[in-house]
Amino acid sequence: MRTIEQLTRPNIRGLKPYSSARDEYKGREASVFLDANENPYSPSYNRYPDPLQHRLKERLSRMKGVDPGQLFLGNGSDEAIDLLFRAFCQPAVDNVVAIDPTYGMYQVCADINDVAYRKVLLDADFQFRADDLLAAADEHTKLIFLCSPNNPTGNDLRREEIDRLLDKFDGLVVLDEAYIDFSGQPSYTGQLRQYPNLVVLQTFSKAWGSAAIRLGMAFASPEIIAVFNKIKYPYNINQLTQEQALRLLDEPEKIQNWVSVLNKERGQLMERFAALPFTERVFPSDANFFLVRVSDAGAIYNYLVGQGIIVRNRHSVSLCGNCLRITIGTSEENNILLETLKRFTMY
Repeated sequence: MRTIEQLTRPNIRGLKPYSSARDEYKGREASVFLDANENPYSPSYNRYPDPLQHRLKERLSRMKGVDPGQLFLGNGSDEAIDLLFRAFCQPAVDNVVAIDPTYGMYQVCADINDVAYRKVLLDADFQFRADDLLAAADEHTKLIFLCSPNNPTGNDLRREEIDRLLDKFDGLVVLDEAYIDFSGQPSYTGQLRQYPNLVVLQTFSKAWGSAAIRLGMAFASPEIIAVFNKIKYPYNINQLTQEQALRLLDEPEKIQNWVSVLNKERGQLMERFAALPFTERVFPSDANFFLVRVSDAGAIYNYLVGQGIIVRNRHSVSLCGNCLRITIGTSEENNILLETLKRFTMY
């Protein structure tokens, strides 16, 4: 593959990053802080948070089986996605390749950063061929985006095709594992040393039940993580978020129980959905949601909105005509959805 230095934009390679005094005194004890023009009153939120989240990264690295230097924390996974474009893609010159359909923020970030976005359509089983993505790439392709389990399709992508892409592509392969906790497949974080061109994204928003704290994780080689840290905003993860994440890390059994319950509810809800008269197909899912094709997605979606129930209408998305995406809720919420839909036949 091209080296990280070759892949990085020239202006980023030469960038002198912002450095605070909190970065510079690292490793020493201090009790009087007169460096950052903070208000000395109102502890403990009057001080800027740790700019590199050392304590939180140490805890996470042990849980995930990676080195702290292989971990970046962002304001949601969207920050890491945007940083990938800003660090490695020259506007109006470079391009990225992605499967289609998939998570919409990849294209939004491409458009914001003036980077061409090349889509490669999945097959009828919502799978991809590495050779098709490689054929869409050229010497200006810096990133290839995959999402597994994929959104909005819900399925795991074939690992042999992911491996082939990692072996053959000379740029960065970004694998978004936002829903990996609900899947039976292991995370690719275990392959970081094998594949120096791999970037794995995860999040606290799904299995960890913490979408509100906006905490995303990126796992990659120390060289890639160093580029992220070079261009991120100085204090990108606030103190409240860091504290809540540390509290969650003290309760791994609770998270595992949530995942187990949601996976069980997923199977039951999908089975009951298949019996509804307007359901044409319920697609397999390895996530905390599933995709269902119905007779009239627009009519059913609007009916549910009128009943105060919000699902996602994916009719306009590639390969998803007349499809709704249903997130798995509590048993009570799922029952309300089903009972409401049973009345739709008489609507």
